[in-house]
Amino acid sequence: MKCASASSSRARALALVCVALACGPAQAHLNATGMGPVYDGLMHFLTSPADLVPALALALLAGLRGAPYGRRAMFTLPAAWLLGSLAGLTAATANAGTLAAALWFLLLGGLVVADAKLSLRALTLLGALLGLVHGYLNGTGMGLSAAAIVAALGLAAAVFVLVVLVAALVVPLRTQWARVAVRVGGSWIAASGVLMIGWSVRGS
Repeated sequence: MKCASASSSRARALALVCVALACGPAQAHLNATGMGPVYDGLMHFLTSPADLVPALALALLAGLRGAPYGRRAMFTLPAAWLLGSLAGLTAATANAGTLAAALWFLLLGGLVVADAKLSLRALTLLGALLGLVHGYLNGTGMGLSAAAIVAALGLAAAVFVLVVLVAALVVPLRTQWARVAVRVGGSWIAASGVLMIGWSVRGS
């Protein structure tokens, strides 16, 4: 009886070891949707507030400034995000931390609140910087592979769609109350940044 019990325990332990060794590789920074790397990249962007909210704020700012700004942001931000992601594929995993994300929230949300009269060149530089930084952070730890490159394309596509939709929604707004509503949205983003800074300071 004892022999059978010991043998059964050994069989279960062997089965557990086999299952543990058969696990697939871990993928940093990506949510595995099971629908392929394009959707993994897309879903990562949509489920990461640290990426989604600054891109949303930039799209709101571009929309407030008008159609030329919206068109420039529509191409600059996704292109920079893709370049940053590809540059980060060979780097080790990196994390900017809560404070860095909070500063983006505060900066971009504050610009939306102020309805800042940025030049087209300034908005382009801001979009390029945002895209390169966040794209690089998304790319780190993924490893240089065909699947990672396709996932980076999915990320850039998600950024493109977000900017197109949000800027296209804001550009036609002419009434004062509608523009104020957009600026209120910016104030929520900036307030979130202030809260995040408070949490990061308290945590440290």
